[in-house]
Amino acid sequence: MKKIYLLALSIILISCNKEQQATADLVITNAKIYTVDNDFSMATAMAVKDGKVLATGTDADMAAYSTTQIIDAQGKAIVPGLIDGHCHFYGLGQQLQRVDLVGTKSYDEVLERISSFQKEKNKSFIIGRGWDQNDWEIQEFPSNQELNEMFPDTPVAITRIDGHAMIANQAALDAAGITTTTDASGGAIEIKDGKLTGILVDNPMELVEAVFPKETTQESIASLMAAQDINLSYGLTTVDDAGLYRETIELIDSLQQAGDLKVKMYAMISNTPKNLDYYLNKGIIKTDRLNVRSVKFYADGALGSRGAAMKEPYSDRHDHYGALLSPIATIKETAARIAATEYQMNTHAIGDSANYVVLKTYQELLKDKTDRRWRIEHAQIVDSADFNLFDEENILPSVQPTHATSDMYWAQDRVGADRIKGAYAYQTLLKQSKRIALGTDYPVEQVNPFLTFYAAVARQDTSGYPEGGFLPEQALSREDALRGMTIWAAYFNFEETEKGSLEPGKAADFVILNDNIMEIPVTQLHQATVKSTFINGEQVYESK
Repeated sequence: MKKIYLLALSIILISCNKEQQATADLVITNAKIYTVDNDFSMATAMAVKDGKVLATGTDADMAAYSTTQIIDAQGKAIVPGLIDGHCHFYGLGQQLQRVDLVGTKSYDEVLERISSFQKEKNKSFIIGRGWDQNDWEIQEFPSNQELNEMFPDTPVAITRIDGHAMIANQAALDAAGITTTTDASGGAIEIKDGKLTGILVDNPMELVEAVFPKETTQESIASLMAAQDINLSYGLTTVDDAGLYRETIELIDSLQQAGDLKVKMYAMISNTPKNLDYYLNKGIIKTDRLNVRSVKFYADGALGSRGAAMKEPYSDRHDHYGALLSPIATIKETAARIAATEYQMNTHAIGDSANYVVLKTYQELLKDKTDRRWRIEHAQIVDSADFNLFDEENILPSVQPTHATSDMYWAQDRVGADRIKGAYAYQTLLKQSKRIALGTDYPVEQVNPFLTFYAAVARQDTSGYPEGGFLPEQALSREDALRGMTIWAAYFNFEETEKGSLEPGKAADFVILNDNIMEIPVTQLHQATVKSTFINGEQVYESK
């Protein structure tokens, strides 16, 4: 009888223990988890429930949770879901449907690609992007003469890789109503021997873009879904799209609500009168996957097309300073309007003059305000006297490390040996603001965030050039690079309490890596790949 009593008692105790045991939807064990919390602490296991991190700890700690799904990570590294702090998600999707000119080594190759594309697609308006004259033997803007001969009746508009210069044939110029007398304020319309060359820089490009064929809803959906597939394969779980219009934002929201678009979006609205009137009056829009609370503003153009606004002339083009895309009065007026709302202002500033104008505007408007987190997007060339205008609370730098390694071959030619010292200065910016957000700016650069990580840490291209790194004193540590792609990027989006680190209560957005970017040799960082991507605890990508 005593033995029967003890057996019954043990069964009751086991049953009670199971009832008291917490449940999890998913438990991951045998991992190397970088939580990216305040202490940058490590764990080997993690429990997930209802789309959020339930607990992190050791494999033994996970015995406290009952679950029907266990993943043995087989010792692989896990990091928080990667956040691209500045990209063009929708633009990437659109580009996938257009002529891809990335990597062309000559203008002849550009023409060949356009011809092949048109033979296959037979478009009524040929649109493309990705050429870069700095990669050609003759590093000059071409004319549209060949395009006019090849396509006398079909409009062609092909944009430089940075999105700040365009070659348009005569049919496209005619469709846009551009002549030699068209206003070129905030950019340039190139004229040679009294004739249009087809080269447009910055603002005048908008005249051609305004006559692009309007996408159907189905085409827009296809663009968004194609972009998502690429992003998830690289472990990107949140993307900051730097410039969207209302109809695209609402389409994104509807696809997210339907469960089709899994990726999370921090949307910067494009600076247009319609967008400002609607969103600034409506206020912040926030769902589990969408956050609309910022305005993307352009202060100047790009360095590659010499459109960046500089304090002194370009070193390789005397008497040329680039240009602000809006008068200073307009910049201040727009900033003041945004400052009167809860919206954040995120301003593209490349040249040292543009950075100074924007930094001073921010400083004057925000001097009596707290926690505004206004962003300088790119902060590419900053006068050494102006770094102190950044701060820890209101004026923050959002940068794209691969710009440094893409531009390093010719950037000093543009600005000279003295000004280059304040260019791509990520370590200096980090010391000033204590946080820095990292992004790709794709499709200007590649989507791959491991190239971002590599460029931030190594300051080299994938061949290992230059030895020792480009301006190596501006390199980031691996820990800070990871923070810049997770928790700091989340902070820049006002989302640090809900994502960016793997802590209890935060979204279970995480990536299982095939290669541990915190340990492998620096020379291998750009080759890292993703095994699995999870958003809100749901696996949304698995490598084949």
